[in-house]
Amino acid sequence: MQVAIMGFGTVGSGVAELILKNKNSITSRSGQKSFDIKYILDIRDFSSHQLANLFTKDFNDILNDKDVDVVVETMGGLEPAFEYVSKSLEAGKSVVTSNKELVAAKGYELLELAKKNNVNFLFEASVGGGIPIIRPINQCLAANETDEVAGILNGTTNFILTKMIDEGMDFDEALKLAQANGYAERDPSADILGHDAARKICILASLCFQKHVYPNEVQTEGITNITKEDVDYAKAWGGVIKLIGRAKKLESGKISATVGPCLIKNGCQLASVTDVFNAILVRGDAVGDVVFYGKGAGKFPTASAVVADVIDCAKHLEKRKLLGWGPAENDYVITPDEQSSSLYIRAAVADYNKTLNEINATFDGAQILNYEGASQTEISFITPLMNEKDAREKIAKLNLETKNILRVLDY
Repeated sequence: MQVAIMGFGTVGSGVAELILKNKNSITSRSGQKSFDIKYILDIRDFSSHQLANLFTKDFNDILNDKDVDVVVETMGGLEPAFEYVSKSLEAGKSVVTSNKELVAAKGYELLELAKKNNVNFLFEASVGGGIPIIRPINQCLAANETDEVAGILNGTTNFILTKMIDEGMDFDEALKLAQANGYAERDPSADILGHDAARKICILASLCFQKHVYPNEVQTEGITNITKEDVDYAKAWGGVIKLIGRAKKLESGKISATVGPCLIKNGCQLASVTDVFNAILVRGDAVGDVVFYGKGAGKFPTASAVVADVIDCAKHLEKRKLLGWGPAENDYVITPDEQSSSLYIRAAVADYNKTLNEINATFDGAQILNYEGASQTEISFITPLMNEKDAREKIAKLNLETKNILRVLDY
């Protein structure tokens, strides 16, 4: 069997190394007589690389070669990835990708194209890196009605929040450390603004609930407004702050989909996930809560998931795996205002006691938070569980100088 790799960055080079390192076992597990890399597509110069004879700068070399059975896409981004993947599927080649942006934006189209041409489009590595999650949801948990899927889906933000929680760093200091350690890009906006996690929750929601969910349907907030004060209030409450991607099925049959920093209690299954690790919780009606944990990124963890998909394609040459979902549906993803939530609020105050009385009069059962050394020029509290729109309207009527509003979750 012949494989082509498109993109020779961190993940693509890891895929090549892993195939060469474990070639004998991979060949055996694939059920094929041979398992070889025939092309590596990259516009950069690799003339001095040990695999120099495999490199090409022309996608048509791959597209027009009938001996190439599986194409691995690790370029990232939407273009030219979407064009190349589409043409590969149309040419009867199965495609494996780690590209969450591509799957989140174009997954339904590409799955339909694979179906039409009796080939496979697999993307285990697009969510959670080396953590098995796509295949378990599609196969192992298939008997369940999924009520909710949620998780820590971005290692960069989890590292930053861990340093703020455990070492008392402020956001800027923790971000610089993440960049120095290679966990954050020079431009970290996709991570710290929540866009990376939003793409991943789109893929998980589409798979769990069987309708395509697009990134622009997910209310997305990052962690740039989280301060040491928020962290200290969360500790006083008995919990931590984590960036959580979440999709939940509602009684109406619609879903809510959000990404944002949330308070979760210590002892909950996601609270102890630290540093660059990821964890994904699937809540099914038969199994209850199931959590998948591991390294969510990195050269070889991600390459492991990619190569596993390539092996799966090798086992299913000329036949399709049953993986996919239906098209998007108007008004299927509701605004978060329509769901019930408990909210954490931190606000500046001129008169602490007066504001405290107003909060207690407005929210029956509000939980006031405090910690040793907290400033009396601000107040923090948690609302009871209620319709989020109603809660925010009540907060607005209090006329507070709000510094932060976060959701409180029950994991």
